[in-house]
Formats: sequence, structure tokens, C-alpha cells
Amino acid sequence: CFLAMHYIPNVDLAFNSLEHIMRDIDNGYILRYTHANVASFFFIFLYAHIGRGLWYGSYRSPRVLVWSIGVIILVLMMAIGFLGYVLPFGQMSLWAATVITNLLSSIPVFGQDLVELIWGGFSVCNATLNRFFSLHYILPFVLAALAVAHMIALHFHGSSNPNGLTSNGDRYAMYPYFIFKDLVTIFAFFLALSIIVFFYPTLMGHSDNFIPANPMVTPASIVPEWYLLPFYAILRSIPNKLLGVVAMFGALFIFLILPLTDLSRTRGNKTLNPINMAFFTIFICNFLILGLIGSSHAAEPFIFLGQICTTIYFAHFVITVPLVTIFQNTFLDMATVTK
Repeated sequence: CFLAMHYIPNVDLAFNSLEHIMRDIDNGYILRYTHANVASFFFIFLYAHIGRGLWYGSYRSPRVLVWSIGVIILVLMMAIGFLGYVLPFGQMSLWAATVITNLLSSIPVFGQDLVELIWGGFSVCNATLNRFFSLHYILPFVLAALAVAHMIALHFHGSSNPNGLTSNGDRYAMYPYFIFKDLVTIFAFFLALSIIVFFYPTLMGHSDNFIPANPMVTPASIVPEWYLLPFYAILRSIPNKLLGVVAMFGALFIFLILPLTDLSRTRGNKTLNPINMAFFTIFICNFLILGLIGSSHAAEPFIFLGQICTTIYFAHFVITVPLVTIFQNTFLDMATVTK
């Protein structure tokens, strides 16, 4: 809100308005860097939360609705993050906006018309920044509403746990046990955030974004923010433009099929299953490697490595999870018959 009072969504003034916030407004640099770094921490916590959900099998019935809302929150957060990345209108902002929005031109028949509708012209211009700024300001309220819906859906059945057993009959009170436990995490977060804001404010940013946007100079490597890099790597690993766009969005929405592909008859106990542990570790490592590939130049061997990692990523959802759960059911049946 305070940043919006001074930001000007104009291609000639946007970069300078941020410099004005940083240099002329009292404590403006704290507001700007806190805003940027909190967004990065938001994604760190989100990815950790998703990893926890995958590890505990939180996507299974009766929490399918909770999981589905969570996936929608993930997609919406990435859209909000991308919109915010464009607003400073540095070099990387301009070219990231140009490249990412141009991907929609691969849609048959009306793709180019859709891109020009988003731009409000024939290139990234004042209308583009106005629209991105408005959406970046409004969509967080939609995100907040989805977060409330996520919590309401969660409280119908409660959180999942490693054992997969219901905890309705034996619960601890929220206060004081969980309040004080969470306060430790909250204080640790504020400590880490303060260190980054005051000592390493540009740690999670890109140096090219401190250069005013210049449509006549293309950066050596066009990359989005760090939290979008794995999906950007998936996009670049597929030579066909349309299929690359489908794969990038598919990499997000594929989380929705997990309740269908996980065929396990038991809930929880993933922490006790060495096969689950091995494949989950492979999936996490593969996701991190995709992030590194996304930050690299679009050249060999990164393209080939990206194709391998993309294959592993999608195979985890449609091949690995069903096969592992089938084996798990088989071993359970064998153990039951033996007894």
C-alpha cells in the first residue's frame, strides 16, 4: 500500500519512481526490500509446505479439496510474483515480460491477439504496466480469500500426519502448545528477514534489474525470479513452443492428479517406507536441478539435462507414484497373508 502511493506505472517513470522510493522517501528502501524479500520467503515456505504435503500424502481423501485449493493458490502466487517482477521495469523486467507474455502467441488462431490484448498495444507499454500493477495490487485479495477457504476446508478433517491416523480423539490445545512452538519459527523468520533486508537486500534478485529497461539491448540471459526457474527450465527444454507452454503449465496443474495416481490403500507411513523415501529424495533433487538449469544459458549441455529432468519430473506423477503404491499394496497383502 505504501509502495503504491509513490510507484508510477509508466515505462518512462517506473524505474525512476522506485529510485525515488529508495532514495528520497524515509525508510523507503526498507519497505521496498522487505516487500521483495518477503515474496521470496513466501515461496520458500510454500515449497516447503508442498513438500511436506507430498511427503505425508496430504493430497489423499478426505483432503482432496484442501490440496486442490492449495494448487490454485500456488498458480495464483506465481502469477502475482511474475506481475510484481515486471513492475520495477529494469532490463530483466522488460525482457521477462516480453518473453513470457509472448509465449501465449503459440496458441493457435487467437494467440497473437491475446498477447496484444495483454500488452494493450504491439509491445510492452504504459498500458501493460498499468494492467500489471492493477492486477498485482488486486489479486492478493483473491489469494487471501483462497487462503481462508484453504483453512476452512482443512479444519473439516484436520491436518495430516506421518502415521496417517485421525487425531480427532486425541488433540492438544492450540494455546499454549502450538502458539509458542510457532512463535519460535516466526521469530527465526524475522531474524533471517532482517539480516537479508539490512545486509544482503539483493541476494535473491537479479543484477540486470538495476539497469533501466532498454528495448534496444537484450540481456545475455533472460530469466525470471528464482522461484519460477524450475518451470522455466521445463519450458526451455521442449523445442516446440506450444508444447513447451503446455508442459510449463502442466508442471503446475499435474499436482491435481496425485489423488488419482496414488493407489495406496494405506495412509501415511511414507517416512517408514525406504522406497518412498528414495523416490521422494530423487524428486526433490531433480526439482532443484531444474532450478539450476533454468538459471543457466539455453545451450548444451543444459538443454539436454533439462529434457532429462523434465522427463523425470512428469514421470514421478504418472509412473513412479502409481508403481510405488502398487508395490506397496502388494507387499502389504503378502505380509497380511503371511501372518
